[in-house]
Amino acid sequence: MHATKRLSLVEAVAMAVGTMIGASIFSIFGVGAQIAGRNLPLAFVLSGILAFLVAYSYATLGAKIVSNAGPIAFIYKGIGDTVLTGALGILMWMTYVVSISMFAKGFAGYFLPLIRIPTTPHTAGIVEIGLIALFTALNFFGSKAVGRAEFYIVVGKLAVLGIFILAGFMTIKVEQCIPTFDPGHLKGTLNAAVLFFLSYMGFGLVTNASENMENPTKNVPRAIYISVAIVMFVYVSVALVAIGNLPIQELIKAQDNALAIAAEPFLGSAGFFLLSLGALLSISSALNATLYGGANIAYSLAREGTLPSVFERKVWFGSIEGLYITAGLSTLFVLLFNIAAIASIISTIYTTIYVFVLFSHYRIADTYGGNRRFIAFNMMVLVAVFLVLMRYQWQTARPAFFGAWGTLIGAVILEWVYRALSKRRYRVVTLGARGRDVPGSSPEIAP
Repeated sequence: MHATKRLSLVEAVAMAVGTMIGASIFSIFGVGAQIAGRNLPLAFVLSGILAFLVAYSYATLGAKIVSNAGPIAFIYKGIGDTVLTGALGILMWMTYVVSISMFAKGFAGYFLPLIRIPTTPHTAGIVEIGLIALFTALNFFGSKAVGRAEFYIVVGKLAVLGIFILAGFMTIKVEQCIPTFDPGHLKGTLNAAVLFFLSYMGFGLVTNASENMENPTKNVPRAIYISVAIVMFVYVSVALVAIGNLPIQELIKAQDNALAIAAEPFLGSAGFFLLSLGALLSISSALNATLYGGANIAYSLAREGTLPSVFERKVWFGSIEGLYITAGLSTLFVLLFNIAAIASIISTIYTTIYVFVLFSHYRIADTYGGNRRFIAFNMMVLVAVFLVLMRYQWQTARPAFFGAWGTLIGAVILEWVYRALSKRRYRVVTLGARGRDVPGSSPEIAP
C-alpha cells in the first residue's frame, strides 16, 4: 500500500465546510423563507445548535474510533452485528441518493431562470434528468479535470457568498430582520430548524476520513467543532442579508432561486448572474462529488458491510452497479417529490442515523469517553426533532411522510433479506491498548 498524504486540520475543516456550505443553502433557502418567514436567521441558529449536540458524539467517538466507516463504525461498536446495523448502512447510502435528487432540483431552479426559460414541471424534469444522466456518464468514464476543479469550485462559491454577505450588510434594513415570536412564527421557526438540520450534515465527513488525517485523536474533534461554527456564521449572515434586503413575500415567490433574487437589490443584474452562477457551480460540484465517490462508498458499505480502508477510486468502482443504482434511484426521487419533500426526507434519514449514533455512544461511553447524562439529553432532543419532522411531513407533505417511512422500513427489509440469502457476518474489530481501536481498522465481513 503506497503512502498517502495525510489531511491536516485546515484541510479537514476545508473539506467539511466546502461540503456543508454548498447545494443545500442555494437549493432550499426559499423553502426556509416560506416556512420561517423573517425568523429564518433564528432557524439557522437553532439548527446549528442541534448540529453541535450531534457533533459532541461524533467528536468524542471519532477521536478514539479511527475508521473511515465513520458513523457506521460507531454504531457497530454500540449495538454490534445486527440487522439494524446493516439497515443503517443502507440508509447512509440512501442519504446520498436523495441528496443527488435535491441537487438536481436545485440546479434546475437556478438554471432555467438564468437562461430565461419558464420553470414548469416539464422543463424542470428535462433539466433534472439530463443533469443526473450527464454526471453519471462523466463518472463512468472518469474525469480527472473535474476532480482537480473541485478545490477551485469550493473557493469560488465561498467567494460568491462572501461578496453577497459583505455587499448586502451595507444596505440591510434592520427592522426586517427582527424576529417575531407569535405562535405561528415560532412553529415555523422550529419546522425550518429541523428541516435545515440537513445543511450542517457535512461535518460527518471528517470521521469518514479519520484514517487519512494527521493526529486524528486531536484533529477530528477540532475539525468538527470549527467547521460547524464557521458554517453557522455563514448561514446566519446569508439569512440576515437576504431577509434584510428583500421583503419576505418576494423571497417566498422566488423560491427556486431565492438567493439570486435577493442579490438584485444591492448588486443589480450582475448580482443575479453572480449568485446564479455560484449556485450552479456549487450544486454541480456537490452532485459530482456525491456520485464520484460518496454514493459508491456508501453503497459498498451497505452491500458488503464494510468500507475500504484505502480510499482509492479503483476500489470504489470495483462494483460499478453502485453508480447505476444510485443514479436510477435519484432519478426516481427527483420525479416523485418536490424539493421541500426531498429535503425533509433527507433530514429524516440523517436524524435516524444520528439517534443511533448517540444511542451507541451512550452504551460505550465508559470505554470511549463522554458524559452519559449529556448524551442522553442530546438523544432526547434528536428524538424530539424526529417527531417534529414527522408532524411537519404529515401536516404539509404526506408524500414525504410516506416516502421517508418507506425508505426506513425498506432498508430494514432489504438488509434482513440480504443477510438471509448471503449469510454475511461481521468479524470483531481488534482493540488496541487502553481500549483504543487500531488506526485503519473497520468492521469486516467474515466469509
